[in-house]
Amino acid sequence: MLIRFHQAVAKKDKGFTLIELLVVIIIIGILAAIAIPAFLKQREKAWGSAVVSDLKNASIAAESYSTEMNGTFKDLSVDLLEENGYNPTDDVVLVVVGTPGATYELSATHNKLGSTKVWKYNSADGKIETP
Repeated sequence: MLIRFHQAVAKKDKGFTLIELLVVIIIIGILAAIAIPAFLKQREKAWGSAVVSDLKNASIAAESYSTEMNGTFKDLSVDLLEENGYNPTDDVVLVVVGTPGATYELSATHNKLGSTKVWKYNSADGKIETP
């Protein structure tokens, strides 16, 4: 390597050959082809995490609401959840499913993931069902 460098300096070689430049471009292209799909997958995971976070946040707000309503979830809505501390994330759509009474159900989607991926929360078991 040093010999090539010294030879290039001695010949006053200025620049790289076309082959050297093409090899570098091909290597950069291969690295980009590997990195871009991994990055896109991580973005989808982040959007899913935002939905799960919103469901947890909404469940805490629902429990806060029930303390004011003597332990029931009657007339629970997204607006009432927001009044009790639920802070929605951009692009996350939260819906109160059915007519709440002693328990409630929430479902949520993320606009950037499409409406086919739906996360659900049931207060009876306290678990988040992932798609």
